[in-house]
Amino acid sequence: MEIKWKIKPFEALTAHEVYDLLKLRSEIFVVEQNCVYLDPDGKDKLALHLIGEYDGKVVAYSRLFDAGISFDYASIGRVVVDANYRDKKWGHDLMREAIAGIKVNFGTDKITIGAQLYLKKFYESHGFVPTSEMYLEDDIPHIEMQRT
Repeated sequence: MEIKWKIKPFEALTAHEVYDLLKLRSEIFVVEQNCVYLDPDGKDKLALHLIGEYDGKVVAYSRLFDAGISFDYASIGRVVVDANYRDKKWGHDLMREAIAGIKVNFGTDKITIGAQLYLKKFYESHGFVPTSEMYLEDDIPHIEMQRT
């Protein structure tokens, strides 16, 4: 069982890819987490989109940003794995791909994320360290973390 990974700028995404990634993000960030917010936040057009497909289906995804868009350093956001595939531990593969994608596309190892607090240990396992106190974003506890 292996995921096929690809990174694309917004303009290169097909209509089907945009639909599939927005659907996955909505399933997890809006429905599963019971959080009403506007997911298309204007940043999709500025991001590189890391898409993980398995058996023709988008099962993992994140946005990659150059420095100065979301944070002073490059950043990774909207990190998501389809709930039906979480037992595969593909979140770790997704983070390794995202970190490598930042390095290849933006030439840096310095990355900042706004992590959901309950995932702090997961991100620490990928070299991130907390750099802020807990804060609420859309009523969900978050913490800023950096990898340098």
